[in-house]
Amino acid sequence: MDYPINQIRNDFPILSEKVYGKPLVYFDNGATTQKPRQVIDRVIKYYYTENSNVHRGAHQLSNLATQAFEEARNYIARFIHAASPKEIIFTRGTTESVNLVCTGIQHLIHAGDEVVVTAMEHHSNLVPWQQMCEKQGAVFRVIPVTGRGELDLPEAEKILSNRVKILAVTHISNVLGTINPIKKLVEMAHRHHIPVLVDGAQAIAHIHVDVQELDCEFYAFSAHKAYGPMGVGVLYGKSSWLEKLSPYQYGGEMIDRVTFEKTTFNSLPYKFEAGTPNVADVLGMETALRYIGNLGIDSIQRHEDALLELATHELSAIPDVRIIGQSPYKTAVLSFVVDGIHPYDLGTLLDQMGIAVRTGNHCAQPLVEFLGLTGTVRASFGFYNTPEEVAMFIQSLKKAVLMLK
Repeated sequence: MDYPINQIRNDFPILSEKVYGKPLVYFDNGATTQKPRQVIDRVIKYYYTENSNVHRGAHQLSNLATQAFEEARNYIARFIHAASPKEIIFTRGTTESVNLVCTGIQHLIHAGDEVVVTAMEHHSNLVPWQQMCEKQGAVFRVIPVTGRGELDLPEAEKILSNRVKILAVTHISNVLGTINPIKKLVEMAHRHHIPVLVDGAQAIAHIHVDVQELDCEFYAFSAHKAYGPMGVGVLYGKSSWLEKLSPYQYGGEMIDRVTFEKTTFNSLPYKFEAGTPNVADVLGMETALRYIGNLGIDSIQRHEDALLELATHELSAIPDVRIIGQSPYKTAVLSFVVDGIHPYDLGTLLDQMGIAVRTGNHCAQPLVEFLGLTGTVRASFGFYNTPEEVAMFIQSLKKAVLMLK
């Protein structure tokens, strides 16, 4: 079946907007994706017809909201192939999911223990572990990257040992686009009984995710990078490990019984969902993932890989351009620099031509500095982008380079 690009683009109202009088070419999907009408309508429908607190009421509206909320949990469990819906925790996004695990596992980390991340982590999967190590007196260790932007697996073998209490690793680099060999890393970690947390923020909308096949203990992602609302996301955790974690927050819903003498906590997943949840955006997230599911992740990946291949080929032909990240295992992200031109200047000119890209260190400052850079220009693709937009991007970039040289 042909990829229904026109139908897809018609579902996204913002793609018809103009920037400085020019058609919008939105290549900043790695930062956040746009939302289809179906997601926007689902959020509005909740507030129009179902608005009520979940799990707490005996009335019809509360029952309707609770049923929709829990069906969203069930669908998301199926989407990532979790063993049970109780392994799906709703959070504010990847950052909160990582902090939840980091805080919850802290009582198991002692002085002299080791925590391992990789050199390509987003700050959200680096700083929490670094700060926890400082607090607990643990050793913070980093798996390096190679010159072409891949994890150094022989070094990882050396670093992973029985002293390591958790490995935190990104599935796809938000700077390089590199798809990391998560299953292999998990196997390496499990030989030393190390649990693994995977930051899936850049993966969930682009490649197939099966948490049971990966066998990771935790997997985190945000809705807004998968065509859903901002401020909501998911932490998947194996039940056995979620039971070991201390609660991240305290309050209503996450309790079983409260007396002045003692409080006992609720069962999974509610143990980690204190307070009134963001019901409307959870339903929007479910709708976004259903949209992805209906398109088919394999079709999406083929489309985005073709865009990446085209953009890489055209970009490579421009003098003085250096593409950052040369792994053959990439998706959706293309970072580059132009010798003698600051990335911010390029990004500003491209914006005036209607091209939305990201510039800077992309919340991965240690990685960018390791690569000997202060920043890059990053074009990141979504399933609604087109070869025609790539051509417009390349044409605009050539003009910008000529203006700045």
